[in-house]
Amino acid sequence: MKSLRRASSVAALLVGAFVTVPPAPAAAAADCSMTLQSVTSGGDATQTTITAGPPTAKTVADRHLFSPGSAKVAATWRWDAGPTDSWVVLGSALYSASYGDDEMTGEPYLFLNRVGGGWDRFTMFEQAAYGSPATRIARYGLRDDGVLFRWTSWKNVRQYPGFAAVKTMTLISETPTYDTFLANTRGGALYTIHIPADTRLQPTVKQVRRTTWQTFETLVAERCGAQSTLLTAIDKDTGAAYLYAVGHGATVIQGLGKVPGTYKDPVISRWVRDNAPARNGE
Repeated sequence: MKSLRRASSVAALLVGAFVTVPPAPAAAAADCSMTLQSVTSGGDATQTTITAGPPTAKTVADRHLFSPGSAKVAATWRWDAGPTDSWVVLGSALYSASYGDDEMTGEPYLFLNRVGGGWDRFTMFEQAAYGSPATRIARYGLRDDGVLFRWTSWKNVRQYPGFAAVKTMTLISETPTYDTFLANTRGGALYTIHIPADTRLQPTVKQVRRTTWQTFETLVAERCGAQSTLLTAIDKDTGAAYLYAVGHGATVIQGLGKVPGTYKDPVISRWVRDNAPARNGE
């Protein structure tokens, strides 16, 4: 946990006493839903729509995308009534991926634009975008040695060491002035990681739970209402997924129940319409 404390510009936030907070009202998340996009071990894409209160899930098969076992990491998939786009690590290389059906022939297509190699050590990649069209974009990657990278362009990169304890993380806020991730650690704690858009400033890390979150290998967050988050937490060892309603700043977290189905696919990330509002969970 020392590494996480070093990553924070206000380390005192990490050692404060745990405060019991009232449960979040389940009704606040009752009308919220989110869609997961999985890439199976065989390279096929599937989408699962999860709806709160109590959780329901509907899975539909999409299409074959990649060679078996090649997909390692995927960012949010965005669909704009034409192609579906994302950033994907295949083998050791990062690609900009786009797939859909040709408007003239109806034939399926997949376009892969290679960014570069050396990405096999990255366990997470995500893009934050604010505005429609986006007025601010930042890309983030977590390397297996605990270094968190941020690119505002491929030539403009910042590195933030000290996140070796993090097991997985998901974006819960993308605003004009900052992005925020929710991250769990191998020791079971849950943190928010607040990253100012001003690249001269350092991330701020805040503990929101001390224990019980260590079993989850994947976290996927979606906006729920004006300032809240719907969170799916996945234990790939057992294939179990659990749904949570997360209040603003993750100070209030309420379990909504186990999600029907089994979730063991190697790559599971978020699917969203391209014009969906930005996440605003902090």
